[in-house]
Amino acid sequence: MRAQAHGRILFWEGGSLWIFSAPPGHRYPKTDFHSHHVIQVTLALRGRVEFDGEAGSVSGVAVAIAPDTTHAFEADGLVAHLFVASDGRAGRQIARGLFSEGGPIAPISAHRLGDFPARLRAAFEDPQQSDEDLRTLGRGLIAQLAGGCVDARTPDPRVQKIIAWAAARLDDQAVSLGDVAALIGLSPGRARHLFVQQTGMPFRTYLLWLRLVRAVELFAGGVSLTEAAHAAGFSDSAHLSRTFRRMFGIAAASLRLS
Repeated sequence: MRAQAHGRILFWEGGSLWIFSAPPGHRYPKTDFHSHHVIQVTLALRGRVEFDGEAGSVSGVAVAIAPDTTHAFEADGLVAHLFVASDGRAGRQIARGLFSEGGPIAPISAHRLGDFPARLRAAFEDPQQSDEDLRTLGRGLIAQLAGGCVDARTPDPRVQKIIAWAAARLDDQAVSLGDVAALIGLSPGRARHLFVQQTGMPFRTYLLWLRLVRAVELFAGGVSLTEAAHAAGFSDSAHLSRTFRRMFGIAAASLRLS
């Protein structure tokens, strides 16, 4: 498949940063309608971005999308996507600050972003900038967006234990809610309720997101889609490809990673 965009994908605990550029003379390809289970913040590092959702279109230099919101987007030639786990403290702060009034697809004003768009563009275009430099910028942008709200709630340690245990076993397709319920000494029903209460999504949905993140991270590191699929617990590369398109609206094979 011909590459429709090229760029870099960086991961860290609780977030990831994707920066992609369309080929010269082209726009970033319009995605299919899709949804995923994290907060998305998209910045147009050149021009504007436009998102379509159930309530209409939203455009601007930066737009935020709430978890599990169906959307499609198109953009000018260089964009940055910041994905933030919605269950963490920063994610909860960002959600309260960005979606409390503007709905699930909301434009972000320039003053909220500071100089991060310019810094991200400069770092992406500078071959001397390392992955860690970009991760630092991604973390900084999360802190910038989360700084206006206060959320003092502490995640339940039992849910943190579940997430860590599952993340270490993503290549095992047999991981189940029953396993994690036994891990924390609860019945499956009580474990299910606790997990949804804390994260906002069922355990199986969260586990699928963890598998997808692991597969994309491996693919970005240079392994084949087939190898990435098996290592992350997908049955095969076709299963991974279908899931990637459903959550990101574009084929994984159409992205060229560096």
